[in-house]
Amino acid sequence: MATLAFASLTTPPFSSARRSLSIHGRFTFLHKTLGWGRRSLLLPITCSSSESEPNQNADSDAKTASLAPSSSSSLTDKLYVGLGGVGFLETTYLTYLKLTNSDAFCPIGGGTCSDILSSDYAVVFGVPLPLFGMVAYGLVATLGVQLLTAKKLPFGIGESNARLVLLGTTTSMAAASACFLYILSTKFSGASCSYCLLSALLSFTLFFITLKDLGLEKVQKEVGLLLCIASLVFVTLNRSYSAYPPVSSSPSEIDLPYFTTEITTPSSPFAIALAKHLNAIGAKMYGAFWCSHCVEQKQMFGREAAKLLNYVECFPGGFRKGTIMAKACIDVGIEGFPTWVINGQVLSGEKDFTELAQESGFELNESSPPP
Repeated sequence: MATLAFASLTTPPFSSARRSLSIHGRFTFLHKTLGWGRRSLLLPITCSSSESEPNQNADSDAKTASLAPSSSSSLTDKLYVGLGGVGFLETTYLTYLKLTNSDAFCPIGGGTCSDILSSDYAVVFGVPLPLFGMVAYGLVATLGVQLLTAKKLPFGIGESNARLVLLGTTTSMAAASACFLYILSTKFSGASCSYCLLSALLSFTLFFITLKDLGLEKVQKEVGLLLCIASLVFVTLNRSYSAYPPVSSSPSEIDLPYFTTEITTPSSPFAIALAKHLNAIGAKMYGAFWCSHCVEQKQMFGREAAKLLNYVECFPGGFRKGTIMAKACIDVGIEGFPTWVINGQVLSGEKDFTELAQESGFELNESSPPP
């Protein structure tokens, strides 16, 4: 007769047995005894620790929280994108004006924006200063977008290194803005430049945002690097500006007597015909004797045609401290030179023949194409 029985388990003391069961589990041996022999069957019993589950959940929650960006960092990255984008657009516009030698529209300060943009202080070792700003603002906006969208950063840099790059970039921008504000207050006393002030505001704002984002402890570790970057910017700008001869740019120090500039280029038949038409409809060109753009506009017409233009000199008595523009120029509300008034419309800056013909209603035909 076959007998079925459970073999007795050999166990350690009670306390260690309970610990062993809660952590590692136990194996139960089922012994099946038959009449002609006995076999042992091993059955694994899986046990889980009630204490380990909360720890695993806590680790998982901590890992998830570390991967999720904080609301503070997200706001900072959005500010990088927004302010960097505004600065990039502004410096792109100024770079275009500098490269094309065009006058800037200055809502505050009249023609002083163009005067500052055309000065030697707007160039660093032959490179337009706004071009450096365009690169810096573009870098800030690009890194802000990639940090905000958690995309792969360029050159394989990590997030912490990217924020250090932002710190170095905004430090150089703030240092350059501080230097240029000093030049603006000393070399261009009394002048106002809306674009300069806007760029300085953006630079300082981005710099302080970066400092706040990194925190005081991190900034203290990098203070030596920040001082080196700021010093390098100051030395570079000083070396560049010292290469130019000192020229008094402050209106309070200028005493410039009136003079005339000879027009040397010959006039084409089309230029003469257009000049006669502009004179006939009462179009006027307002300028200043010291304005190079005004001279270039007259050179475009040539000797004969320039004499036919209805030209208004805004500083007929020369330019010195306290000089006021002629009343005719003030009434027009001139923002820069030259300024055209055609059919009641005020047009600032140099204009080519096609623009002047279209604005004045001068008919272009095959027999008289613009040169």
